[in-house]
Amino acid sequence: MTENIKTLTINGVKINFENERNLLEVARNAGIEIPTFCYHSELSIYGACRLCLVDVKGLGIVASCSTKPQAGMEVLTHTEEIREIRKIALELILANHDQNCTLCSKNTRCKLQSLARKHGINDIRFKRTFVSKPVDRSSYSLVRDPNKCILCGDCVRACSEIQGVGAIGFAGRGAKSTVVPPFNKDLADVECVNCGLCATVCPVGALTVRDDVDKVWQVINDPSKTVVVQIAPAVRVAIGEAFGGAPGSIEIGRIVAALKSIGFDRVFDTSFAADQTIFEEATEFVQRKVKGENLPQFTSCCPAWVKFAEQFLPDLLHNLSTTRSPQQIFGPTARLVLPELLGVKQEDLVVVSIMPCTAKKYECKQDKFINNGIADVDHVLTTQELVRMIDEAGLRFTELEPVEPDEPFNSYTGGGVIFGTTGGVMEAALRFAAEKISGKKLEKFEFNEVRGEKSIREAVLNVDGLEVRVCVVYGLSNARKVADWIRSGEVKYDFVEVMACPLGCVGGAGQPVTNDMRTRVARAAGLYKNDRSLKFHNPQDNQQLSDCYKKYFDGGIGGHTAHALLHTTYQNRRRISGITLPVLNYGAGAKIKVTVCVGTSCFARGSENLLKGIEDFIQAESLGNLLQVEAAFCAENCDKGPTVVVGEKTINHATPEIVAQEIKKQLIPITV
Repeated sequence: MTENIKTLTINGVKINFENERNLLEVARNAGIEIPTFCYHSELSIYGACRLCLVDVKGLGIVASCSTKPQAGMEVLTHTEEIREIRKIALELILANHDQNCTLCSKNTRCKLQSLARKHGINDIRFKRTFVSKPVDRSSYSLVRDPNKCILCGDCVRACSEIQGVGAIGFAGRGAKSTVVPPFNKDLADVECVNCGLCATVCPVGALTVRDDVDKVWQVINDPSKTVVVQIAPAVRVAIGEAFGGAPGSIEIGRIVAALKSIGFDRVFDTSFAADQTIFEEATEFVQRKVKGENLPQFTSCCPAWVKFAEQFLPDLLHNLSTTRSPQQIFGPTARLVLPELLGVKQEDLVVVSIMPCTAKKYECKQDKFINNGIADVDHVLTTQELVRMIDEAGLRFTELEPVEPDEPFNSYTGGGVIFGTTGGVMEAALRFAAEKISGKKLEKFEFNEVRGEKSIREAVLNVDGLEVRVCVVYGLSNARKVADWIRSGEVKYDFVEVMACPLGCVGGAGQPVTNDMRTRVARAAGLYKNDRSLKFHNPQDNQQLSDCYKKYFDGGIGGHTAHALLHTTYQNRRRISGITLPVLNYGAGAKIKVTVCVGTSCFARGSENLLKGIEDFIQAESLGNLLQVEAAFCAENCDKGPTVVVGEKTINHATPEIVAQEIKKQLIPITV
């Protein structure tokens, strides 16, 4: 036993602990489940739901999520008093909740439903206060139902802390508290990047993945349509969990069998398009590296990252690879090859994707990926939606006999498969680029330097005497950090891979829901296992793909056809659309104008509370006839927010107190 191990007791049983942050973690590690809504190991401690209460001798009843464990503590987790407190808390939530559980997409998977059942809640003693509110279905990726929100704040912290976006937050006080996008706008009208992390951490049905299953059933059952489908690499190592399998079990054969039984005309593996992505992206990187232009090159496979860059890092857009994501590469490739091969008209060919990602739903709907009214990819279903289709079709997934994907896109390498985990795109590109630069066949195909679980990883590689500096990052707040380091000159990279979701696509919001890093790690291990089991590991060894280029792509890799179909452009999306303010407007004869930036970056840093603080100050000092207060986009100081302009003076990192001092200073010559 090491010196760091200490002992306490929980319910009379001695428990060893070491570096756990709180009593809740100690209990969970010991196999004791304490209920909670608002606690996640990857988020800050919030302590709002009051369900994780425990009775500690000498301290009384405390929240286990915010109580640090100490040696000798005596902890009780389910006394009569604690059980009653938990029941009251749950009943109060239910009194202000849409209880139509059978119509909720989280039915049977809802934590509120589960805890109510476990705590024996059959009646609610409190007056029902629920008032129905409109459901926000504006997003291509997500549905926000405020009627089911329990104010746990998980989505707010995930969006702010992990993604650094702040597309959703708290508004109002007391009984009027609510979780909404800025200024109560729809998700589609704010700087949401569609990553879906909010839906992953939401314990109830307040934030869910948009369901497009019925649209896909409709085209499958239309005899005039030929419906083809692609399966993303990460889906194969997660879908088994929904049918009792272990995380990381490789189920590509059964997925193909299920899709054929459902009625898809052709089933393909997106790993083929991932290899194709490397043909284009790694070639682009080698050209940039040799010329020393637009470095570092950022990957462009993650649509949530791309939208984040367009909104918050527009000065770095020229650093993004122009290569499309594998999903959007497969679409035009399929439309180039399949109509003639299958004997169908372009308008009668329907392309569907099965993805681990909610942002892919948004990606395929962008105008730049729709030509003459025909989308490169028509519909995107998540792994969760595929599970529902399998259940709805009455298929026993575990009893299906594995089937191979269809030609002509059924050949792929391990480099395409590992796209589904953090570091995978980087490694596949290095497998291609190293041979391209050196002109020699790789002796080993694995680049362990870019693998791992850390959210930011760096490596310096020697490729035939050429130094290549790379960085792998997941979580968009981490991507912002890396971008700041690059801008400041603190670091120098040649190639940067960015994925929005924890541990990459294996942790995508469209996968079976998990907030356990061990599950994501197991999924990633499954992809690497799949890689090792294949005959070829380097994308350039995909002969079927090379033949496809020779036959259909004039000019080969990076040529005219490839550039037109497989590359894209980006745009500056810095501002939220549709805002016309002032928010507060005192007296037509106002002498001083106060402008508060409420762009998403400043909003995430507290500009909403800042506005309230300024309003309180104005009212307390009776200055309404002298000041005009407005909210506006954008002060162009996103890394220094919240930003306020008082008269002609710009204040960065503003607080109500600092703004009040500046207002008083500028009022002196006016009021004297």
